[in-house]
Amino acid sequence: MSIPYGRQSISEEDIAAVADVMRTDWLTMGPVVAEFEAAVSELAGTPDATVVNSGSSALHCAYAALGVTKGDEVITSPMTFVATAATAIAEGATVLFADTQEDTGNIDPASAEALVTSRTKVIAGVDYAGHPVDADELMTIARANGAYFLEDAAHSIGSLYRGRPVGSLADVTEFSFFPTKNMTTGEGGAVVSPDAAIVERARRFRSHGLVRNKDEQRYPDEGPWHQEVHAFGLNYRLPDVLAAIGLNQIKRIAEFKARRASIFDRYSTELADLDGLILPAKRDYVDPMWHLYPIRVLDGRRREVFEYMREQGVLVQVNYIPAYWHPVFEDLGYKRGMCPNAETYYEQEISLPMFADLSADQVSRVIDVVRSALVA
Repeated sequence: MSIPYGRQSISEEDIAAVADVMRTDWLTMGPVVAEFEAAVSELAGTPDATVVNSGSSALHCAYAALGVTKGDEVITSPMTFVATAATAIAEGATVLFADTQEDTGNIDPASAEALVTSRTKVIAGVDYAGHPVDADELMTIARANGAYFLEDAAHSIGSLYRGRPVGSLADVTEFSFFPTKNMTTGEGGAVVSPDAAIVERARRFRSHGLVRNKDEQRYPDEGPWHQEVHAFGLNYRLPDVLAAIGLNQIKRIAEFKARRASIFDRYSTELADLDGLILPAKRDYVDPMWHLYPIRVLDGRRREVFEYMREQGVLVQVNYIPAYWHPVFEDLGYKRGMCPNAETYYEQEISLPMFADLSADQVSRVIDVVRSALVA
């Protein structure tokens, strides 16, 4: 039986939570969404959270809440899924890609700082594989230049940086609850911030921009049914049915984190003696919730090793093609070679299976296949 690189962990309690919601009058926009938002904000160490229907939607809501618009520039990492950049472009921004650190794959603060101009609105760091970015350095650069710091924490809910929870480090942070992530709602995401007003703007954007508060309406006497749109938003709402899964999953997040850390440590110990392989780095001031275990295969053997492992039923993945290599960016004039560290990292990277329900025997199987691939 094949071993996937990532997989959700769904319990009977998760299933029961969904069934409970299905028996109520609220399938969406109901009380379970509010409960889930409170649980997310508590985990993130923030005063509020808003949950949405995907991590990409969360990014879009975050950029909108920061007021990103045409003429602004957003600096981000190319070692990410395309949505980190695409959602900024959807708000009219120009995206500039900073290079990454050689060891972590995270955005290099010095490279980001070199790209700052008077038009820089946001510096968006991505917590690659679950390892938090150098948040203090990025926040310092943003503050010094009148910009915001956004943390794309799609990989890292539950991680700590210098003892502080991811979610509390940046002006605004995005989480993803896709099935392969550290916890899931099926599809889903969240926006958190130390500034409750930013979260409220994101919440309004996720619901078409609707203004229901009479004190804020332009025509409050229209009638008790009245609602207004003052600025356009979209429908990015997360239904109660999915929020119920997330609410139950968040109760298990310490268990998920411990299991992922155990798998990370075992891979690191049992693959340490192999030549031609670079194992993932971990800075001593972070406590990651590991989403990926990214190995790097040297000597141009990445594809050979990748294909061999898949033939053996270990369904490894590559995360990610540098964002600006996608044809949509090529058509906008972006060129390969812009971020040499990121491109080298990509050309070597393979993600080994990493998920909470990965058994000890499966980990042994993965290790054996890596070893046989490299000595073949």
